[in-house]
Parts: sequence; structure tokens; C-alpha cells
Amino acid sequence: MTIVRSKICGITRIEDALAAVAAGADAIGLVFYAKSPRAVSLEQARAIVRALPPFVTSVGLFVNAGREAVAQTLAQVPLDLLQFHGDETAADCEGHGRPYIKALRVRSQDEVIEQIAAYPNASGVLLDTYVEGLPGGTGAAFDWSLVPENPGLPVILAGGLTPANVREAIERVRPYAVDVSGGVEIAKGIKDAGRIRAFIDQVRAACDGPAGAAVHNQTF
Repeated sequence: MTIVRSKICGITRIEDALAAVAAGADAIGLVFYAKSPRAVSLEQARAIVRALPPFVTSVGLFVNAGREAVAQTLAQVPLDLLQFHGDETAADCEGHGRPYIKALRVRSQDEVIEQIAAYPNASGVLLDTYVEGLPGGTGAAFDWSLVPENPGLPVILAGGLTPANVREAIERVRPYAVDVSGGVEIAKGIKDAGRIRAFIDQVRAACDGPAGAAVHNQTF
């Protein structure tokens, strides 16, 4: 069986983090971007990370944050992985003492290939929907055919995923992991345990079904 990992992003409450863990999520995402409706304070984030059991990855999402701001966050919140969602260069993403993934907004396949090459030390790339002026969290899917077949880094697929479409997305894109936020919410930043379960059930179904044999088990 090939495994596709799942990340539930935009967690703002301990109970939602634990619901994600109970459903089988591999990672939870915490947004450190004040303009986001899913932003968390350092106190919230610290309490959520403290509540996580072993082997669940805590991911901190930043958008064009300065090095000092990232350092201040890490001094108070023991994050496992950093996710940069803005216009950061590779140099901006590196040197924080944590592995990182870079979010890229997809407009064309050639552009994505060029962007991936600019982050050779990233642990992976998160491919999201391009919407002018928005760094992510749009709730809209992009054209999955634009994902390169041989991207060179593990791909985390995001952008408009829901329990209704994630199985098809996995079967078509064959990503390392999938990332969801709005698709499992009842309100911005408030997750629904049933939708989280349904989402991860569909991820597992994609891996277990006949098409699952075609999913690439990429590794970090």
C-alpha cells in the first residue's frame, strides 16, 4: 500500500487538533499571519502543540515574516517544520534551525518547474491556487494537470481540497501529501471532526484502491 500523508491546516483550537490526530492526520498547521482569519497567537499555538501526541508534525505557516519574527515564534512554540507562503527567497527560508516547505501558487507548469528549482534545500513544495493578492487559503482548486510529473521535490497538494474531491486529486496528481483547511471547516478556523474524518478516509481510500498502486511514495 502506498501512503499519502495528510495535513490539516489552519488549526486554532486544541479540540480540532486532537480531532485531526484521532482521524489519522500526519500533521497540523498553525497560521502565524495576522491578516488570516485562521491566525493564532503564540499562546494559542503553544497550547495546541503541547497537546499533540508524539509523531504528529506541527507546522508553522509564515507569510513574508522577518527572521526576527520567525525566531521569536520558535522561541515560544516548538514547531517541527516551517511553511513559507509569501515571496520568500530560499535564503529567507533557510537558517532557522528547522526544515521547511515552500508554498508555490500555480499559474503554469513551466513556472512551477522554475520555482521549484529555486528552493533546492526545501523538504518539499506545497502547490496552491493562484489568486491575485492572496497568499493562500482561497478555497479554490487549480488545474491539477499543471503539476509536473517529475517535480524534483515531494509535492504537497493544496487548494480547494474537500472530502468530495481529494480522492480524485490523489489519483490524478500522485502527491506525497495533501493539505486541507477550509474544506473541513464549519467556519473559518473552526474545524468539523466529521469532515476531517471523511477527508482522511478518502485519502486512505485513494491509497488502498486500484489507482493507489500508481501513487508515488515520495520520501523526504
